[in-house]
Amino acid sequence: MWTDERVEMLKKLWAEGLSASQVAKQLGGVTRNAVIGKVHRLGLSGRATPSRPARPRAPTPRTLTHVRGRPDPLVAERREEAHEIEANAERVEAVLDDIETLPAQRATVLTLTEHTCKWPIGDPGRPGFHFCGRNADSNTPYCGEHSRLAYQPVQPRRNRDRNRKDSYAL
Repeated sequence: MWTDERVEMLKKLWAEGLSASQVAKQLGGVTRNAVIGKVHRLGLSGRATPSRPARPRAPTPRTLTHVRGRPDPLVAERREEAHEIEANAERVEAVLDDIETLPAQRATVLTLTEHTCKWPIGDPGRPGFHFCGRNADSNTPYCGEHSRLAYQPVQPRRNRDRNRKDSYAL
């Protein structure tokens, strides 16, 4: 299939900058992949000229840059949100510390009732896992301390987003 004449023709066409598909079409009876394989086996490097004419690059769109002296409102809002999350995490830790000082009933799945706190304590896959077991508040599955952890107040940003959506619906 690859005679000396065809190899010379391949080298000439490749040096002229034709693509593997174009070379295969010119030679006839070979595929693009066969041309690529032969080029690699022959160790032919780059081409003298590119196979396609160079297209002028479209200018990349410029992004808006930050204006000095004016804080980006979205960045400032994210910072406020991060501070709220940190403060909330500290409150959760404080509540957990308070709860740990209180005696727990150490309820298991078998001893839970509709009036006991179902807050899981520990890793379910490890020994010592249990549920809080204290008296649950009415209409919740948790005691007062665990209800405060489970039912967090809606953050101000989420309220504002909801209000925006409601105003668009009008």
